Parts: sequence; structure tokens; C-alpha cells
Amino acid sequence: MDRMEELPEYAERVLEVAELIPPGRVMTYGDVAEWLGAGGPRQVGRVMALYGGSVPWWRVVRADGMLLPGHELRALAQYRTEGTPLREAPRSAEGHVPRLDMRRARWDGGDGDGAHI
Repeated sequence: MDRMEELPEYAERVLEVAELIPPGRVMTYGDVAEWLGAGGPRQVGRVMALYGGSVPWWRVVRADGMLLPGHELRALAQYRTEGTPLREAPRSAEGHVPRLDMRRARWDGGDGDGAHI
């Protein structure tokens, strides 16, 4: 892959994990860092912000289940297409944008859906 040759090693590893997450499931920025045994949520978030457009970016999320600001509608369309568990927003929520149901959507790397990097 030409894309991978140009990236720093840590960025390659983060993007590889993002590609392993099955449709309808998510990992938090912290989950990805823990999986890799390197960096932290901020480093993973930075990689996703700079290079994540070429992978299923909507599957790497905030721990609170809030959708990525500025990308809510694009992410929501992906979640609905993939059947990702959502929690409907209360009427008091601004814009009534649902959140991810983290308890049901979070993927731990198991279930036979991917190999550990």
C-alpha cells in the first residue's frame, strides 16, 4: 500500500486497528492505544484527524459515545447503514443527535473478527 509507506509507524498501526473493527462496532481512542500498547487517546485522535480519512474513521470514537463534532451526520449515516447500536438523544439534547450505545457497540478485539496486532 502506497499510503502506508508514507506514514509514521505509529500512524500505520493505528490505521491498521481501525480497519480491523467490524461493521457495527466501535473502539474508543483509548481502546486503540491500549490495544497497541503505545500512545494514548490524544495520540490516536491526532492520527485519526490527520490520516483517518482512508479507513472507517467512524468506528474510532470518543469514550462518551458522542459523535465527532462536525462529522455527526456523515458518521450517523454510517452507523445506521452498519446497524451500530445507538441511544436516541433526549429532547433536551442540542440537535437531537443520538449517541453511540457504548455498552453494546464497543468492540474488544475478540469475537474472532480480527487478529491482534
